[in-house]
Amino acid sequence: MLDNSTNIIQFIRGGLIVSCQAPIDSPLHNPVVIAAMAQASINQGAVGVRLDTPTHIKAVRERVGSGVPIIGLWKQKLPKYEVYITPLFVHAKEIAAAGADIIAIDATLRNHPESVESLILRIHNELGKLVMADIDTIESALAAEKAGADLVGTTLYGYTEETKHLSPPGFDLLAQMVAQLNIPAICEGGITSPEMAKQAIDLGAFAVVVGTAITGIDLQVKAYKYALSQK
Repeated sequence: MLDNSTNIIQFIRGGLIVSCQAPIDSPLHNPVVIAAMAQASINQGAVGVRLDTPTHIKAVRERVGSGVPIIGLWKQKLPKYEVYITPLFVHAKEIAAAGADIIAIDATLRNHPESVESLILRIHNELGKLVMADIDTIESALAAEKAGADLVGTTLYGYTEETKHLSPPGFDLLAQMVAQLNIPAICEGGITSPEMAKQAIDLGAFAVVVGTAITGIDLQVKAYKYALSQK
């Protein structure tokens, strides 16, 4: 039983967190399938999972029990805003109720419908949950730490206007985070092999999140098909 924040953070130290997600139009985007992916990951030694939507979080929590850390998020597109990873407290509240231990939020310096500081404060005070700040630059990482985030991840490196010319994994960003932050730096995005995951840990990552390379059947098959179609 992981019954407090310190236990949860220490449990994931040096480990692999598997992002068990699928495109909404994929047959894999099913609570039963996502829960099976999560269980298979835990069976083979993953220290936790990262999940989208309350429905999937609930299904996984029921399947794996209380001893597995879940990083939960809810992707929501809002008019006039580019941020979409758990943009509002109402989304965080439903994720927490579904069974997430850590709430992932967009903590980039882009315009937010609810300020990062307010969102983190409410998640801490009203939900009693940890916050993982998904960022794209060292400036947003430092701002997220100042706002009270418990962990910071390189998740959005290469996916924002400011970083679209860069390709994950953001090892340079990770190194900066390790050197300048006083909270755990998580490497997420672009990890395509066990060797790359080990490289991230060697650079000082507190833990590594891997998604597509493990659970992204749709994208993996698409990539193989494209490669084979080239003359």
